[in-house]
Amino acid sequence: MDITQTTLLDAILQRRSIRQFRPEPVAREVIELLLTAAIWAPSAHNRQPWRFAVVQDAARKSQLAQAMGARLKSDLEADGMPAEMIAKDVGRSVERMTSAPVLILVCLSLVDMDVYPDPIRMHNEMMMAVQSTAMAGQNLLLAAHEAGLGACWMCAPLFCPDVVRAALELPDDWQPQGIVALGYPAQEREKTRHPLEKSVLWR
Repeated sequence: MDITQTTLLDAILQRRSIRQFRPEPVAREVIELLLTAAIWAPSAHNRQPWRFAVVQDAARKSQLAQAMGARLKSDLEADGMPAEMIAKDVGRSVERMTSAPVLILVCLSLVDMDVYPDPIRMHNEMMMAVQSTAMAGQNLLLAAHEAGLGACWMCAPLFCPDVVRAALELPDDWQPQGIVALGYPAQEREKTRHPLEKSVLWR
């Protein structure tokens, strides 16, 4: 089989991070298909630590975006960033979240992961849950591209998990990892990659 002719490789090479969306909604059955693709990712011990919160309600999206924006503003003020730059960064963040028809918050839970008495192994168990959840996120992004949707993974929840958890009333064990903004694309983007030689060692 010629791997260069496969649909999967096409999806991997053609997928882009899309940040501008058309206003039309995404049907629930389409979102469920994307989430089904996500939960078929591999996971450590097959514990499937991923959790997803789907946000479509405009008021709830705005509440989440404004709360996260307030924390971002506070952090940037503490960094000493000029006020006009802070306003621009916060405004861009809020606009990206509120303009997306769908936000999918990707979380992890450790409730089914192994528990160890020492911090080194517990750290590694946490990392396995993070890796498993990230693979689910990649499945979701590729499935979205295949369905004709645009999507963008945003890591901002890592900087304010308490804010996200409160805004969406999440269970206590859900640890926010990223937000996937999702919708029908209103832009086209190109990207490049470094040559393999920059990242690969052959032994």
